Amino acid sequence: MKKLLEVREFDRITCNPEYSTEYAVLPEDTFAGFENFIHEYTSTKEGADALAFLQVGYHRNIGKTISVRNYVGLIQMKNGYQIEVLPKIDFADEGSLEETKRIFVKMLRSMKDFPGKAFNAANLQMSKMNLYELFINMYVQEVRTLLKHGIKSAYVTRHDNLKFFKGKLDVTAQIKNNLGHKERFFMTYDEYLVDRPENRIVKATLEKLARISNSAENQKEIRQQLMSFEMVQASVNYQKDLSRISIDRTTEDYRTLIEWSKVFLFNKSFTSFSGSTTSRALLFPMERVYESYVARNMKKVFGEVGWHVTAQAGGHFLFDSPKKFALRPDILVRIGDRTVIMDTKWKRLVDDPSNNYGITQADMYQMYAYSKKYNNSDVWLLYPRTNEMGDRTDISFTSDDGVNVRVYFVDVAEIEESLTRLREMVV
Repeated sequence: MKKLLEVREFDRITCNPEYSTEYAVLPEDTFAGFENFIHEYTSTKEGADALAFLQVGYHRNIGKTISVRNYVGLIQMKNGYQIEVLPKIDFADEGSLEETKRIFVKMLRSMKDFPGKAFNAANLQMSKMNLYELFINMYVQEVRTLLKHGIKSAYVTRHDNLKFFKGKLDVTAQIKNNLGHKERFFMTYDEYLVDRPENRIVKATLEKLARISNSAENQKEIRQQLMSFEMVQASVNYQKDLSRISIDRTTEDYRTLIEWSKVFLFNKSFTSFSGSTTSRALLFPMERVYESYVARNMKKVFGEVGWHVTAQAGGHFLFDSPKKFALRPDILVRIGDRTVIMDTKWKRLVDDPSNNYGITQADMYQMYAYSKKYNNSDVWLLYPRTNEMGDRTDISFTSDDGVNVRVYFVDVAEIEESLTRLREMVV
């Protein structure tokens, strides 16, 4: 039986096989477990409750359905069944799930606190790996980079009962242990070893990944890498070893690996959930992923012509006495005395002017406040491009007091070309 269900955002899932052409279908027992996950799981981060992005509904003749939105990633049920949720990305040409996955990983790597900067997917068969296996592969590639540079060694203080002098005699231990063994010496000495906390954590992570990975490609490379850690004892007290790690100039090669190790060793997620029905859940808020992806690429595209791009700019408040309700636009673009305000929204608009294209009042109130507090009429809303909206560039809203909010659709599949067109419109 297939143990993996791949769906995109906004897809609906059912356990009724008669509707397999319109809905994604799960086995009945797995569907019930998935529903329990939605009701039981709460997030450790405010606003990321499972009910916020997995909605249970009921449709006549079909039965219960589950809709997926806002969060993307992988959920593994207690019975081993995996549900992989990929972002809803529209392509100029028909895009495959593999292409969607490749773009999503590219988007993730733009996030400031996301490990995996050295990840190279050029020769990777993404269609054969779920997201968790891809993250394992990211870790493996980081270890490969470390091994090329050489794993670090350090002087470790040892206390051993030896047959020869080495270092300094531990008089107290000598009297206690060797009164009847004059041929032995209890010594304290320093030895230059690879058995240091960073390497112990990496080895423990590799050993865990070797147990849970189902990818032959990942398994093969992990086994090869473990051979380079033969002289290292795998960590058995993760918290203790992690507390001893200090990332500085000499240990910079371990920075990303240690962040990844925390994710794998503690079953952490980049959005952390607690519950009892799953063994692993790695989930990402697409609003934040999209914002980071656009901002990072905008710095490159707009920077080429001298614009300065700032993400999450602060300093302004809705009320000044006292200073309350901070205003923090997603992106500020500046050149000379000119400032352009931009906000990213990971929402799918509809081609219906009578319904304001699906733009919410809250979004417009927010942009109006930005315009007033920054004393600026250059205000843009950046939504992802969809096939329904196409390449429309004519949507704008103007108030009688001079506020003009323009809408632009960013093609995440062709991000640099799309932002270049935006730059030409702004300039």
